[in-house]
Amino acid sequence: MNKSKNAFTMIELVFVIVVLGILSAVAIPRFAATRTDAQITKARADIASIRAGIINERQSRLFRGQSNFIATLDSNDNNLFSSVMTYPITPGSTNGHWSQTGAKTYTFKVKNVNNTFQYCDTNTTAASCNGLNPGVFICTTVGASCGLLTD
Repeated sequence: MNKSKNAFTMIELVFVIVVLGILSAVAIPRFAATRTDAQITKARADIASIRAGIINERQSRLFRGQSNFIATLDSNDNNLFSSVMTYPITPGSTNGHWSQTGAKTYTFKVKNVNNTFQYCDTNTTAASCNGLNPGVFICTTVGASCGLLTD
């Protein structure tokens, strides 16, 4: 009688578990880095959209004969940047989200660090805007991830 073997041996099972362990040890850190990269890319796209919205609003005002920049980036709803973006941003407090900290200041959290951004309009003094011209949306946090988000 010739019986065929229908089960795995213990050595085969241990070998498969070891191989799966090695693959997961390599893959999990790569996924964590990918998540942070995605949050940074999202912030960069948001910042570009906000800046483009500020310029678009400025051009619309110039056509109407007004030379000032928009006074605020938000309307009276619960979303952020609704005055300059077609699809405003819902605020949050975790990594990868925007929040508003003042009338013209916002933070974006990445790598558990809050990066503060400030909007300078026509009525903002140059001293409170770090000497910058009106119409800018710039990261003002020293030593944070500003370079990653705005370069």
